[in-house]
Amino acid sequence: MMQVAAIQMTLIAPDAHSLKDKRQIVRSVIDQTRRRFNVSISEVDALDLHQRIMLGLAVVSTTAAHARTMLDEVIRFIEDKAEIAGAECTRIETVL
Repeated sequence: MMQVAAIQMTLIAPDAHSLKDKRQIVRSVIDQTRRRFNVSISEVDALDLHQRIMLGLAVVSTTAAHARTMLDEVIRFIEDKAEIAGAECTRIETVL
């Protein structure tokens, strides 16, 4: 049976003073995540805010445990990459 797990992550980029600064961070995090993992990821909200980044992620797997494990790995990866890019994760919520 197919299992789907989805989350929404909120990141803050305090040094992003323009949408161009924000887009560099978003593009970097999304591109690296897609290259490393087989997940669906996109910026989903706060598109016009310079310092707030909201990402939506979804994983499809054969078991709920595997989907959750994958999401945990992706979350750690994004947190690390975002920190390198100048942003920090402030909220993670599960989406039903």
